[in-house]
Amino acid sequence: MYAIVESCGKQYKVAEKDIVFFEKLDVEEGKKITFDKVILVSDNDKIQVGNPYVKGVEVSGTVLAHGKGKKIIVFKMKAKKNYRRKQGHRQPYTKVEIQSIKTGAAKEAKVEKVVTEKVETSEAKPVVKKETKPATEKKEAVKKTTTTTTKKATTTKAATAKKEEVKE
Repeated sequence: MYAIVESCGKQYKVAEKDIVFFEKLDVEEGKKITFDKVILVSDNDKIQVGNPYVKGVEVSGTVLAHGKGKKIIVFKMKAKKNYRRKQGHRQPYTKVEIQSIKTGAAKEAKVEKVVTEKVETSEAKPVVKKETKPATEKKEAVKKTTTTTTKKATTTKAATAKKEEVKE
């Protein structure tokens, strides 16, 4: 079982009993820490992907130590200008041992219940077929509607009243 956790603006893949180096966290050594921003959880065949986070899942761990990483040399230079700057940097980190990945047991039971209900309801519903008219009846119905729409049918009442007045 593993999970992908978001912390300090980065994503980390963690599993139980793993030791992970996070960017510096404000937690004392020996204290427990929980990560609730879980993006993905994989339990053998089951994979849950969050939108953006998986609900009801927490990753808990213990802070082992704080420290600094290896020194990185930052060297800046501009050719022909006699500009050279040498600077070192050591990134601070927090060493965390992952204790457990807790998934929502109630949520899993609810999902299984919903799946079984869907299976039962889909089997219980009989298939209803719609009665269709033969093609010849459809064509006759179309002909009837087209013959009734002529120029005389589209004239308005006011226009017919004017014609009657003119005839009289």
